[in-house]
Amino acid sequence: MKKWTRSGDVVLGRFDRQEAAVVRGLVSQIQDMLLARAEEAPQDELAELTGIRTGSSTPPDDPILGRLLPDFHRLDPDAPDPSEVDSANALRSLHEPELLDHKSGVAAVVLETCPPDGGEVRLRLEQAEAWLSALNDVRLALGTALDVQDDMPDELPSDDPRSPHLGVYHWLTWVQETLVEAVMD
Repeated sequence: MKKWTRSGDVVLGRFDRQEAAVVRGLVSQIQDMLLARAEEAPQDELAELTGIRTGSSTPPDDPILGRLLPDFHRLDPDAPDPSEVDSANALRSLHEPELLDHKSGVAAVVLETCPPDGGEVRLRLEQAEAWLSALNDVRLALGTALDVQDDMPDELPSDDPRSPHLGVYHWLTWVQETLVEAVMD
């Protein structure tokens, strides 16, 4: 891929077949995880009657989903007050459905606009913003899975099983950075 460019209100990029497969595959995996989480939400008859959607009130067990769907209220780990836990759970229940919709929606934009066999990608500015959000979600998920740390070297020893995946993480970082630059032009 060459870096993204901007022409007026259109952002242009080009992916080869393998790059497109990586982007589409990772975004699709994130979307699947998010949709599965949404389906796990308990059915609330009162919410259905009032039109107010609610989601799960408990944080995800999966660390990747936990990173993508963080608590809406930070709990003080040294003073576990039951009312604080109840408040955090209530906030999650109210706001998680909207966050899931947003994250699934931006993933759908990437899957709609990234050609399966590679090729040119032409994005309106709002689509480029969706790409930025979806790429960020992929990087958060991959970074969590790889346990990426600030002090981690750019390259790992070749015998480290995370090494090839870290290369993908760095490539996605570059794709996201050049997209930001193009959008800001």
